Amino acid sequence: MTETTDTGERDDIGAADLVENDADSGSTDPEQEARRGYALAQVRQYPDTALRMKAREIDQFDDALATLAERMTTIMADARGVGLAAPQVGVLQRLLVYQASSEAEAIALVNPVVVEKSEEVEVGEEGCLSLGRATINVDIERGVSLTVKAKTPSGEPLEVEATGLEARVLQHELDHLDGILIIDHATPEQRRDAMAKLRPRPGSQG
Repeated sequence: MTETTDTGERDDIGAADLVENDADSGSTDPEQEARRGYALAQVRQYPDTALRMKAREIDQFDDALATLAERMTTIMADARGVGLAAPQVGVLQRLLVYQASSEAEAIALVNPVVVEKSEEVEVGEEGCLSLGRATINVDIERGVSLTVKAKTPSGEPLEVEATGLEARVLQHELDHLDGILIIDHATPEQRRDAMAKLRPRPGSQG
């Protein structure tokens, strides 16, 4: 998942918009752009079948899981996203990482389950690292708050009470674990526009 404001600058305080955050913010640092390109190259892109498959529960909390969570966190940060789910890197396990603000620490959730979600909803714009490399944005209605129970990569129980941007990020990444994409929530018009952008152009390669 990716996040921005209408001006293209990152807004970490209660932002409802979740689209690409820094691509249009004027950054021209060659090293940063190279790292972002490398990170995005590791993210599965629509219509990759892994993005439509339901992830499996994790029952082994070992070094391999910790390494995967660290790798995903690095990819998320380098790609300038605010969240990433394991299916987006081709791993069908119920693991997600997110960092809803630059001041917060990145969090990894294993086998996350929503135990409570508010009836109050709000509409916000969302983008996705797996859809046109964060170039597709759609308006989505999400609950304004929710509580998630999960485990850390080391197997410790964890409960997250999220509101605002954090709640939206979590709902977006939880969808990924069930093979759901933002285009599935889009209005018919926005879905048509998104699919037109995602459709390979005649004569395109790769």
